[in-house]
Amino acid sequence: MTARDRLSREFAALADPTRRDILTRLRGGSLTVSDLAEHYPVSRAAVSQHLAVLERAGLVTRDRRGQWTDCSLAPLCLDEAAAWIERQRADWTERFDRLDEHLSNRRGPDRGTGDDGEGEQR
Repeated sequence: MTARDRLSREFAALADPTRRDILTRLRGGSLTVSDLAEHYPVSRAAVSQHLAVLERAGLVTRDRRGQWTDCSLAPLCLDEAAAWIERQRADWTERFDRLDEHLSNRRGPDRGTGDDGEGEQR
């Protein structure tokens, strides 16, 4: 699996508000599927399907203990997505800075201040 595939799966998993909420709930520590299902107006099976998507994306881990399944945030959860977003932010910041510099140079020293050098008399 390539990094791009993993990243695509992470963003696809994050596209659903229920899955994002599950990740938020897991920040406090491990929960069982039943504990998680109590918070949603869907079946336990539907929550389990959401967890499967999150697990395939590498965002959560599930550990089966008898009849219970503990769910936890995966180590390094979202690190790859956060790094990708930060690279994009840095690229766009650099581009906007260059655009701002270009526009400032085109305006010239007097044009950016609103003073065109010709005093207006009243």
